Amino acid sequence: MVDFEWTEEMKALKDLARKFAEKEMIPKAPEFDKTGEFPIEIVKKAYEVGLMNTVIPVEYGGGGLTSLETCVITEELAAGCAGMTTTISANTLATIPILIAGNEEQKMTHLGKLTSSPSLAAFCLTEPGAGSDAGAMRTKAVRDGDEYVVNGQKCFITNGGYASLYSVFAITDKEKGVRGISAFIVPRDLPGVSIGKHEDKMGQRASNTTEVIFEDVRIPKEYLLGKEGDGFKIAMMTLDETRAHIGSMGVGLARAALEAAIKYSKERVQFGQPIANFQATQWKLANMAIKVETARLITWYAAWLTDKKMRNTYESSIAKTFATDTAMEVSMEAVQIFGGYGYMKDFPVEKYMRDAKLLQIYEGTNEIQRVVISRELLSR
Repeated sequence: MVDFEWTEEMKALKDLARKFAEKEMIPKAPEFDKTGEFPIEIVKKAYEVGLMNTVIPVEYGGGGLTSLETCVITEELAAGCAGMTTTISANTLATIPILIAGNEEQKMTHLGKLTSSPSLAAFCLTEPGAGSDAGAMRTKAVRDGDEYVVNGQKCFITNGGYASLYSVFAITDKEKGVRGISAFIVPRDLPGVSIGKHEDKMGQRASNTTEVIFEDVRIPKEYLLGKEGDGFKIAMMTLDETRAHIGSMGVGLARAALEAAIKYSKERVQFGQPIANFQATQWKLANMAIKVETARLITWYAAWLTDKKMRNTYESSIAKTFATDTAMEVSMEAVQIFGGYGYMKDFPVEKYMRDAKLLQIYEGTNEIQRVVISRELLSR
């Protein structure tokens, strides 16, 4: 049974994250959006106050928080800046494969190194020819004695240029399709690991997105996660968990856009009265609020299922899709309420709209989520 009563810990986490967003993120967000500079100092401050590595258990140096508690934090941070939040949250995406499939030595060694300082990690699945179609992956890992030799190229990798640790997915048996994909832990300092193109993005410009290239990278066999062929399963289990976090990012961004629209509608006077008095504006605001509140509930439910160790492929896909579509729709309506001013960089809503678009694309496009949802429905 879902309990809607807030614990004191959840209230404290929400307050901590909101204050951090208001003090550290919101004042600096326009400048980072303009320059595309990486917010390393904000990353360090987030680490210092305990807003990074939240789902990693305490014994490995993490926050030991639940997925639901992480959603609470993520919403508040995303209301400050989605790009910076993507940077901070990417550590969770990259480390969940280790939590799912890693043995105790792998967890102690690699997660311990990551959490001992404000280090970043990256999840390396997408390739130039293999986005939604993971079966088209071309990165290979060939066993050579006690090592694997990895060759290939990953693209659109969040934190790619700053990560000290990568979770990498590569083909170990091409004949088996997705069942021939394996998962590996790859430290950045191994010979043959390099960074390719740094992407110049439309939105979420405070997050670093790059190519990561592997050229004859020799990885000890001890860095294999699970067994050969487990990679696709590990990736899908990871995304089942993290989709709720992306959904919460959508909720936070949409909430910020709604709050900006409410404030502006009370201040903007046309025809002798605030535009908030017009039914057309009121209905827009009402529809925006309906979507934000509904999106929050489904993301929390998907996260709650994760915490209860229950399968949530269907629910997490719905959460990710609905919440990120909500972010796009609400931010667009906010721009419309602002009118011509909403299209200008003097106001935050145009940034919300640009940032929201990426939420519908990464960690599985919303088109792919609908494929997953329909398959779940039809297989019942």
